[in-house]
Amino acid sequence: MSVPPAISKQDGLDADERLRVGHVHPPEWVNPSPAARYDLVVLGGGTAGLVSAMGAAGLGARVALVERHLLGGDCLNTGCIPSKALLRSARAVEDVRRAERLGVDVPVFRVDFTSVMGRLRARRASIAEHDSAARLKSAGVDVFFGEGRFVDPGTIVVDGRRLRFRRAVIATGGRPAVPPVPGLEGVPFLTSETIFDLTECPERLLVLGAGPIGCELAQAFARLGSSVTLLEQAGQVLPREDPAAALIVEQALERDGVRIHVGVHVEQAQTFGGALRLSISRQADGRVERSEVTGGALLVATGRAPNVEHLGLESAGVRWTDQGVVVNDRLESSNRRVFASGDACSAYKFTHAADAMSRVVLQNALFFGRRKARALVIPWVTFTDPELAHVGVTAAEAAASGGRIDTITVNLSSVDRAVVDDDTAGFVRVHHERGRLRGCTIVARHAGEMIGEAVFALTHGGTCADLSSTVHPYPTYAEALRKIGDAYRRQALTSNATRWFKRYFEWTRWA
Repeated sequence: MSVPPAISKQDGLDADERLRVGHVHPPEWVNPSPAARYDLVVLGGGTAGLVSAMGAAGLGARVALVERHLLGGDCLNTGCIPSKALLRSARAVEDVRRAERLGVDVPVFRVDFTSVMGRLRARRASIAEHDSAARLKSAGVDVFFGEGRFVDPGTIVVDGRRLRFRRAVIATGGRPAVPPVPGLEGVPFLTSETIFDLTECPERLLVLGAGPIGCELAQAFARLGSSVTLLEQAGQVLPREDPAAALIVEQALERDGVRIHVGVHVEQAQTFGGALRLSISRQADGRVERSEVTGGALLVATGRAPNVEHLGLESAGVRWTDQGVVVNDRLESSNRRVFASGDACSAYKFTHAADAMSRVVLQNALFFGRRKARALVIPWVTFTDPELAHVGVTAAEAAASGGRIDTITVNLSSVDRAVVDDDTAGFVRVHHERGRLRGCTIVARHAGEMIGEAVFALTHGGTCADLSSTVHPYPTYAEALRKIGDAYRRQALTSNATRWFKRYFEWTRWA
């Protein structure tokens, strides 16, 4: 069995890292002898692959899973888990800084970056067992480590072994996309796959890309002590979001000391005098303004690309593009025996989207189901402080609807819990069509926890009136959703209805 060099030895790894690797790619692992034929072979051991494999095995199917590196994929190893552990430490810094406003005097505090990263590794290692090879094996899944490739429409080869299948799932995830900036390939830079290996906090950090990853890590490192400069080609941070919501996040980043350049094009990257230097340009009043920014470290956070090359897809008759495997609404590829899930085929590159899509795949692949991926209601959250959560119709789509979709906004300044918490910078905004929810954007410290109620409403045909009639505990941030419902009901009262109610009370007042 070939073992990737990064984990062929555990020399130099601390105890937590040895524990993690021991779960997600045990150095002593020996690939099993393949079954004669599998009901399902899964390529990739990230969220999409794990849900597919564990779900199928739980239903009694004979399943094999192929992973070329580490089980758990991006989410466990280089994405959701380590980033949120880092953000929790960064939030603690902000809580201490704000303590005086709340009547608590903390005269001196110090950020121990080594301890921050040690805690990150410990929390990641403690979760790794959930994605472990041992857990898959105990569930009845044959786990194969190595590079898997299709060699014909019904066979995958890994480590010299042939895995014949009735159905297969491509769940190979994605990787950081690196933009074609001249000179970038010649300078050292970090991505979301390598930044969590840092042992020292960069004194000056350049962040290229102000999407969710860029904004989250820019804010976190600024709070932990870096001097951060954030660059974005679009005209705002978080370009996919409601501009009003993105502006609140931008202002929060600036309060934390992040210097933000939007609407800029990076023309060249180079090293100069031991520092990294980016040459940037901006269009202004019909002229091109050029300048430079420098730093000691560079994080490239310009999106993600699917891992679909080198899988032998042509041999299997599976079509693919730079955007990933081409699938229909049932997540079926051009080879009717091969499906795809998660970052390998979807524009929604989120762990929860990969999970949901794999459940669709299981029904369609194993039981001839007709479930459609487009029926999924998929939210997303940017875990800055405040958080920005969204689901469904966007503000731009609502504005372009010709009046068909209306919008109601409740500012957190009118929510009592936000007032007493000193967290009034944010809002809850709902887009609705004659009362039926079509979209929701929330900017609040706990937006990720709040958006679930709106997702439930969109999934099950809920209305603004439903939000109004639902009893929300007081005082909570979620009360803003009830206020949305109340506002809708007030708007729904026509002048005729109001006149009728006035007459009714006049008639009944002395009855």
